[in-house]
Amino acid sequence: MDIVIPLFDRFEPLDAVGPYEILGYVPGARVRFVAPEPGRVTDALGALTVEVPTRYSEVDACDVLLVPGGHGTDALVADPDFLDWVRAVHATTRFTVSVCTGSLVLAAAGLLKGLTATTHWGAADALESHGATYTAERVVRHEDERIITSAGVSSGIDMAVRLAALLTDDVTAQAIQLCTEYDPQPPFDSGSLAKAPAAVVERTRTLG
Repeated sequence: MDIVIPLFDRFEPLDAVGPYEILGYVPGARVRFVAPEPGRVTDALGALTVEVPTRYSEVDACDVLLVPGGHGTDALVADPDFLDWVRAVHATTRFTVSVCTGSLVLAAAGLLKGLTATTHWGAADALESHGATYTAERVVRHEDERIITSAGVSSGIDMAVRLAALLTDDVTAQAIQLCTEYDPQPPFDSGSLAKAPAAVVERTRTLG
C-alpha cells in the first residue's frame, strides 16, 4: 500500500507528521514524502527542515495521496504542473485526502468542484473561490469521489484514524489509535471558530 505525502517550503508540520504517525502503522503501508525538487524543505514555522529525496513527478500512481496545508500551498495552487500531477495521481488512488489548506490544492485542481469540503476556517472563502462549498465539519468524506478533506492542522489526525479504518478495519484503526495514545483532552474548549471567544479569535490574527 503506497501512501504519498507531498512536502514543500512552508508546509504546516503537523498536517504531514500527524497523519504520517497514524498511517505509518497501517499493516503493509509504505509512506513516502515527495517534493517539487529533491532536497530540503522547511516548515511554516521555520525551524524544521526535512530532506526529501524524491521529486513528485517521479510518482505517477499511489493508493493514497495526502496533501498537507501551510502557507506554501499558495505557490502550489498557482503551479499548473503540480495541479496536473495531482489530477493525474488522483485518477489512480483509492483515496485522495487533504489536511487544512491542502484542500485548496485539491480544489484548484478541480477535484472539489460542486462538493462540500472543509479546510482551516481562515481559508473558507479561498476554498469556495475554487468552486467548493465550505463546511465547518472536522472531517468530510465523499463516498463516491474517494475524497476526504479535514479542517485545520490537528484534524489531520482524526482524518488519518478514519482513513486507517477504511484501509484496514475498525479494530486495526482503534489499535493504532491506542498505540499512539490518541486520546485528546485539551485544556481549553476553544479549538473551533464556533466555540472560541471573540478575544481568542482576535488573538489568532497576531500569530504566525
